[in-house]
Amino acid sequence: MTVNVPADAVRRAAMPVLVALSAAHFLNDMIQSLIPAVYPIIKTAYALDFGQIGIITLTFQISASLLQPLIGLYTDRYPLPYSTVAGMGFTLVGLVGLAYAGSYALLLLAAACVGIGSSIFHPEATRMARKASGGRHGFAQGLFQVGGQAGGAIGPLLAAFIIVPNGQASLAWFSAAALLAMPLLGWTAGHHALSTPARKASHASEETPAPGLRQVAFPLAILIALLCSKTAYTASFTSFYTFYLIERFEVSVQTSQVMLFLFLVSSAAGVLFGGMLGDRIGRSKIIWFSILGALPFTLMLPHVGLVWTGVLTVIINLIMSSAFAAILVYAIELMPNRIGLIGGFFYGLVFGLGGLAAAALGLFADRYGIDTIYQVCAFLPAFGLLAWFLPSLRGARVS
Repeated sequence: MTVNVPADAVRRAAMPVLVALSAAHFLNDMIQSLIPAVYPIIKTAYALDFGQIGIITLTFQISASLLQPLIGLYTDRYPLPYSTVAGMGFTLVGLVGLAYAGSYALLLLAAACVGIGSSIFHPEATRMARKASGGRHGFAQGLFQVGGQAGGAIGPLLAAFIIVPNGQASLAWFSAAALLAMPLLGWTAGHHALSTPARKASHASEETPAPGLRQVAFPLAILIALLCSKTAYTASFTSFYTFYLIERFEVSVQTSQVMLFLFLVSSAAGVLFGGMLGDRIGRSKIIWFSILGALPFTLMLPHVGLVWTGVLTVIINLIMSSAFAAILVYAIELMPNRIGLIGGFFYGLVFGLGGLAAAALGLFADRYGIDTIYQVCAFLPAFGLLAWFLPSLRGARVS
């Protein structure tokens, strides 16, 4: 059974909600991106080694990852749209803490607060984006993630032109972003009623038994392995790319931040492209291309000069960033009655794996050098071959 709601009417009604969610995601991830963006500053100010830098990332991302599946599981039964506002409050506290931390321990505590804010924000925002999709699930997740990717990309620029000249305390100026996001999230929560038609339709779908865990365990395991390879490679850039550029090419901190921005901003185009194309040709094809397709470029990266390093990193991230929307929507289609759980688990997995990878790569860099990271990580996209084993989903294509 289907609910006879005109598609154009649903899309027109839902688009303001999707845009608002994307804007809130932009502000949320912009704040988060300031953590790795200021690593060169705090490394000098606190006399940290690469291992301690990796532990900051680990603290932030583990705090973000552990709570997200639990919050998603709870909100599957008891939706809490206004919880996103509370999550932004945690982010605000963490941001101010990072600005005025007087010790390494306080840096870790502040990073953990930002992570907790993220863990509250993502599961419920993912659900609202799904409900507001009007059936275009890949497009909706892509648009939602464009905000996050763009916000994450602008952090290095803000660090280069605002924080580096004005010091660590200038982080507190970005409290305005959190204060702006709070009423925006309150507005989207108030419009959560737009999901009512989709919710009624989901009750009809619940009459058909959902797939059992045994049926979805194998494809979920493949998706997790693919996400591991993508996240570990991305973590090598978010935490250590600026150091790589400074050490190998002797560029300034500001130049390295601009190049990190170019790497990250390419994600915005890739994630939207992957989501929209996945609606047309199927998720598994996008997943296959977005992981394995980057392999030739990652293998070339450690052996080229500065200009080609910039070019290749943009190409690599443009390809690899198209994976996440497809992976997330594919996983939701495996378990359509557990949107919050899947959203929380996969966002949490990204944060957790990213933190573990950053910590491990930091220790690896201390022992073997920063150049060796990119020589070893170059082979990670080969995990894309696992996409061959993903079953085709009839619901993965929207006509």
